[in-house]
Amino acid sequence: MIREGYIEKIIYRNQENGYCVFSVETTEGTETFVGTLPSAGEGMYIQAEGEYVQHPTYDIQFKFISCELKMPDDIVSIERYLSSGLIKGIGEVLAKRIVRKFQLDTMRILEEEPERLAEVKGISENMARKIAVSYSENHEFQQVVMFLSGYGINVNLAMKIYREYGDDVYKIVKENPYKIAEDIGGVGFKTADDIAGKVGIAPDSDYRKRSAIIYTLNQAVGLGHMYLPEAMLIAKVKELLGISPEDDFLYQVRNLEEDGAARDEFAEALQEQLTELALENKIVIKHIQETPVENIIYTSANYYTELNSARLLAELKLQYDTPDIELQEALERIEEQEDIILDDCQREAVKSAIRSGVVVITGGPGTGKTTIIHAIIEYFDSQGLSVLLAAPTGRAAKRITESTGYKAQTVHRLLEFSGEPGEEGGTRLRFGRNADNPLECDAIIIDEASMLDSFLFYALLQAIAYGCRLVLVGDVNQLPSVGAGNVLRDIIDSGCFPVTELTRIFRQAEESAIVKNAHMIKDGEHITINNKSSDFFFIPRSGTREIMQELNELVLYNLPSYLGIPSSEIQVLTPMRKYDLGVEMLNEKLQTVMNPADSSRREQEKNGIIFREGDKVMQTKNNYKLEWNVYSEKGGYLLEEGIGVFNGDMGIIETVNTFDEEVTVRFDDGREAVYDYNMLDELEHAFAITIHKSQGSEYTAVVIPLYSGPRKLLNRNLLYTAVTRAKKMVVLVGNIGLVNQMIDNVEEQKRFTGFADRLREICEGVW
Repeated sequence: MIREGYIEKIIYRNQENGYCVFSVETTEGTETFVGTLPSAGEGMYIQAEGEYVQHPTYDIQFKFISCELKMPDDIVSIERYLSSGLIKGIGEVLAKRIVRKFQLDTMRILEEEPERLAEVKGISENMARKIAVSYSENHEFQQVVMFLSGYGINVNLAMKIYREYGDDVYKIVKENPYKIAEDIGGVGFKTADDIAGKVGIAPDSDYRKRSAIIYTLNQAVGLGHMYLPEAMLIAKVKELLGISPEDDFLYQVRNLEEDGAARDEFAEALQEQLTELALENKIVIKHIQETPVENIIYTSANYYTELNSARLLAELKLQYDTPDIELQEALERIEEQEDIILDDCQREAVKSAIRSGVVVITGGPGTGKTTIIHAIIEYFDSQGLSVLLAAPTGRAAKRITESTGYKAQTVHRLLEFSGEPGEEGGTRLRFGRNADNPLECDAIIIDEASMLDSFLFYALLQAIAYGCRLVLVGDVNQLPSVGAGNVLRDIIDSGCFPVTELTRIFRQAEESAIVKNAHMIKDGEHITINNKSSDFFFIPRSGTREIMQELNELVLYNLPSYLGIPSSEIQVLTPMRKYDLGVEMLNEKLQTVMNPADSSRREQEKNGIIFREGDKVMQTKNNYKLEWNVYSEKGGYLLEEGIGVFNGDMGIIETVNTFDEEVTVRFDDGREAVYDYNMLDELEHAFAITIHKSQGSEYTAVVIPLYSGPRKLLNRNLLYTAVTRAKKMVVLVGNIGLVNQMIDNVEEQKRFTGFADRLREICEGVW
């Protein structure tokens, strides 16, 4: 059944899924329409297909399953459409003025000559541009949503897809819907598979199997792996394609060989596809001599990232002959000038950095890594050599700047990161500093090097000129990088480069129970918690409610009073995202006490989460398109601008702009980025964060709730990382028995990486 007419009034609209209830003025009177229709506006003409249904409360309604919208074409409808709130910047008063000025020509003006809106009183040229952009985006998005709805895609997902691909969305959905699952966070293989089925891709097609293989390998990257063992890959692909263990067993029994052995025909089909993908250079199959002998499977991008990184790092492995007496005299001058004292191990670390093209310096808290960085920079400076200092995150760069006095920047900024359109839609990374435009310096020092993932490290190596020294400083006992790979550990394990491990705790640091306990945890020793120190406490509490009450007291009152700091300098760290006392639950509770609702603070809800001015937030994915600016504190002048906000960046919501539907976040390093309301799913509250996301950061005080959780998460490595994030205070709240259980638990999730092997292959062949 077809019904049509003008949309008279929007009664209800769900911004998340696009479900609408609205009245329509038809030739037979006013009727109520219900269905999914995002961005519908009052005054638009709708032609819809559906059927009448009896609602138990609201009587007869027309439930539509498909529809076509047309722009309004009479004065009253145009004014109603402009007043509907769909176009940012236009309210009821302005709508009347615009229609009074342009009459029936209004819609053409919006489409073809939007700059003429500035002729209307109250609309500046800048405002006219904003209105034009909003109208264009709304119109284009409406078309995309209607197209995607035919494939069962809801509005939320449609927005993500449109934001990623723009006008390429039509081509990608029709030609390779599996790309959506690869590129867009939160979109699983099943969603893409459903679309593929509607596009016409057969369930038993080789294309589907190949897409599942590539998707599985890419998903493994999100878990930190650079490759997967073949048997594990095949098992995961079977699961992805809906082959249950029971189905698999029955399938193999039906295909018994003559000798009674089960023949896994499906696994054979997948292995055939692996061979085809390898021939097309989309994957790399490596044969490893272990027991049992097994193949490992890389995507080509991952394999060549490791291989080329190994080649580039090996090329930097130079030796610089500097007489020991010269070094000794230079270091003595530096000690005197900078009022520092180097012990024998630190001295050897500095000498190694001066004499070697690549060197690793690793050690726990209080072992003098910062002093060594200071001495290395001073030496190179005294020799007229230029040095660049960087760290993987903004917080880490800020910390090393404050502790050494030398300006540090993020590795992304060092490499002059920007984003540019990809070949098949989306955006790809681009670094202004690369092999064709290398960094201009004689030495590069990377602090918190344990946070370097394989892809960022490869980009860095491409930008380092032959003859430039590379000094990697970090704590190899911390958790590995959030991104894929285990760069620092693999370099050390390769045995190809000089490594200095700092073990001595210096006197000032030795007085800290934080430092002492951190080293005991690292060494597997149980710690004694008697609350007699001034910086390390344990508060026993049983049950989630008791622990939560204690957290509130600590963060709001006790620690700010004891340390003389604001609550914002206290960070709650938790081992997990979900479960009781996970990030999601803690943030919901902590927001109500740390930044409660107030009429003076504007807010916006997204997916059931309220984002409020003053909230501490964190970026949850790499966004290579998002622009940022840095302004001067006085006068607000633009000092710097760039592109790219990254997973783990933390900041505060400065403003919620209800007029432009935007949220401005000021990050810890001073950058400001503006998020449209529909981008808020990239942010989450950061009153509490996972210990993994805290890497490279340092907080005045850290509060760690411990009650229960999965054994794999509650291990020594995690506890060590959490404790070493604190400068002045660590407070553990909850189950005291869990602390020593975590110290005893050395079970960590294995990362499948081959960088150490690639380094040994290259170095043994070259050197």
